[in-house]
Amino acid sequence: MLKKPYLILITLLLTMPLTACGGGGETPDPTTATTSRLDTIKQRGTLICGVNGEVPGFSFVDENGQYSGLDVDICRAIAAALFDDPEKVEYRKLSAQERFPAVQSGEVDVLNRNTTWTISRDTTNGMEFAPTVFYDGQGIMVTTASGVADMEGLAGKSICVLAGTTTEQNLADQMRKRGIEDYNPVTFEDVDALYAAYQEGRCEGVTADRSQLVARRSILPNRNDHAILNVVLSKEPLGPAVKNNDSAWFDAVKWITFSLIQAEELGINSQNIATFETSEDPNVRRFLGLDDKLGEGMGLPNDFAARVVKHVGNYGEVYERNIGEPLGLDRGPNNLWTEGGLLYSPPFR
Repeated sequence: MLKKPYLILITLLLTMPLTACGGGGETPDPTTATTSRLDTIKQRGTLICGVNGEVPGFSFVDENGQYSGLDVDICRAIAAALFDDPEKVEYRKLSAQERFPAVQSGEVDVLNRNTTWTISRDTTNGMEFAPTVFYDGQGIMVTTASGVADMEGLAGKSICVLAGTTTEQNLADQMRKRGIEDYNPVTFEDVDALYAAYQEGRCEGVTADRSQLVARRSILPNRNDHAILNVVLSKEPLGPAVKNNDSAWFDAVKWITFSLIQAEELGINSQNIATFETSEDPNVRRFLGLDDKLGEGMGLPNDFAARVVKHVGNYGEVYERNIGEPLGLDRGPNNLWTEGGLLYSPPFR
């Protein structure tokens, strides 16, 4: 009879998983757990960027297929940092309903589509939001012929609103808050259809981010026949977003975006960047990749920020080119923190 210690040993051996002789589970593929979207993009050689394509000043495609706008320049900045070429971008026009599934499925690498950062989008929608590049608020535009001067004047009126957006919920919340129940929200899936319906008189008012209203008003046939009410319905922090749970790619997008802001704070722009290459300021030298290896630490070239400024400019240049000059919008909260605004970059060190 075997002694008790031997019986215990035999039992343990018989119950161990049979992995050494091909009887166990499959060996996991290490690349599936470690490959970041950043690696995929660098191997592909182009960035796939989801945009709106229908909002002047932010992302707009002209009759020649050329994209322009603040959101577009964020895409170009990422491509510049990665490839030293801001044109290595493939743009995908996405509707409000298509944008999040496109990120989650991997159809696009990054979303730059005047998208508001909210708690539900950051959590249950599986998104990761990079720094805010435009602080906005929702507004309402009406025809001057309607005689509407405030929110209360919209009682009994029709209001065009884009379906599946924060504007739809914000409108309902504000009307409920004011006790206005007899208004008629008319929803649309497409931005162009939304404003076409407003132009045709199917709605007395249209609601969207105030910047978007200013942009669309600028291309209406008779812009002076339309007025933007002096009301702000919400906070709308807009910025790029990527898929959750990929810290390497998120870090890259985050710090590339911050480089636009930090460049303006340092006084570096696309016209004078060459003069800073001999600077003895350690902050400037780190930022331009002349000292230390800040880029290498996250899978980017050490001069990634210099590439961004050289090809795209700093945030102030991007703002003025796309919004300030063509639309006449003051920067307001989109000024640097040193100028009383909300734009602030953590240190590059």
